[in-house]
Amino acid sequence: MTGDARVAQRRAIEALRSGVPNRDAVVALGCAQAEIEARFRIQLEVVSRSGPETPIANGMLVQGGFGSGKSHLFEYLQHLAIEQNFICSKIVISKETPLHDPAKMFRAAVEAAVVPGKRGAAITEIAMQLDFRSDAYAELQTWVSDPAEGLNPRFPAMLFLYQRMQNDPEISNRIIRFWSGDQVGVGEIKKYLKACREPVTYRIDPISIRDLSLQRFSFTSRMIRAAGYSGWVLLIDEVELIARYSIMQRAKSYAELARWMGQMEGSRFAGLTAVLAITDDFRAAVLDDKDDEAKVPNRLRAKGSDSDLLLASQAERGMRIIRGEGATLQPPDSAAIDQTYESVRLIHSQAYDWEPPSVRSVERLASTRMRQYVKGWITEWDLRRLDPAYAVELEANELKPDYEEDRNLEVASEEDATGGVE
Repeated sequence: MTGDARVAQRRAIEALRSGVPNRDAVVALGCAQAEIEARFRIQLEVVSRSGPETPIANGMLVQGGFGSGKSHLFEYLQHLAIEQNFICSKIVISKETPLHDPAKMFRAAVEAAVVPGKRGAAITEIAMQLDFRSDAYAELQTWVSDPAEGLNPRFPAMLFLYQRMQNDPEISNRIIRFWSGDQVGVGEIKKYLKACREPVTYRIDPISIRDLSLQRFSFTSRMIRAAGYSGWVLLIDEVELIARYSIMQRAKSYAELARWMGQMEGSRFAGLTAVLAITDDFRAAVLDDKDDEAKVPNRLRAKGSDSDLLLASQAERGMRIIRGEGATLQPPDSAAIDQTYESVRLIHSQAYDWEPPSVRSVERLASTRMRQYVKGWITEWDLRRLDPAYAVELEANELKPDYEEDRNLEVASEEDATGGVE
């Protein structure tokens, strides 16, 4: 085995040991979730074939416990998407990236985006692939300039400027930064337009940061298609963190979940599809025990404003999706465990140039997660490689997610923090 191949196998072992699988581990082990993989392939096919008059792909919600393989699944789905010429973004919900804040979600999606065959910043790579003479670019121009689409004039103005000023690195860079989520002042845009003798064609109206961020998702997915890619895939992990938000932020998060599942009217993005991952006990712990299905819409409807009534309806839709539309990760059967064991044993053998002995330190129980098996095998092989006579005893402790509200997660949305208008 070559040195590079051995390094790849060691990377795979370290990723499996840490429980955060990388591409090397995924390629070696594949994916045992055949039903979810089949559904995802259908999503990709719908997106890649979508046009102005065709349906837009719905998202998919994946449910599984801690250690059940959600991270491995997401790495595998990203591998599939990139193979089929999709740009793919893995987003982990956190304090810095709350599900209810589209501005932060957009920036996280752009920063995490992987472009097939490219290593540079995603939006820069996408912009460089635009062919101004192509039919795909002409369709993008027509769409972005159509008043019926409701896009803020910033978008047609910036597209016009990018084409007209492509030989000016400073202006091109500013436009790409705007497409990546940065603010560009109205005065600056008008200055660029005036330099191109277009001072009145584009009237740059104010827009809320929330609406602008959602329009950025819409524009970027269209630009990705115009650049010759199949579409944009968002893999949104650790959605269960929304249980720890305040009740109002949970309401907004449930509504955003419905949006990314493609089930919110007037807010579906052509060229984009999403997969979201959540713990399998979220329904019982939050929708039932916290009684969110009653408390959240009741709190909103008690306020009585049109916006609160709309949010109540959208939040209910998100909770119904969690209640009844998730695809559950299947626990490994005996054959899957045996196959994974042999695959991991081969990787360990090639990584360290030795013959790993048979190990059975992890008891086979219905409650044992695949991550426990894999980490147990690797740990025992590591110890036996250093001391063949060592008697290994492993103890596994189950980790359970915390669904209690946490004030430390109460971070104002970007819109609230800045006044909400650009």
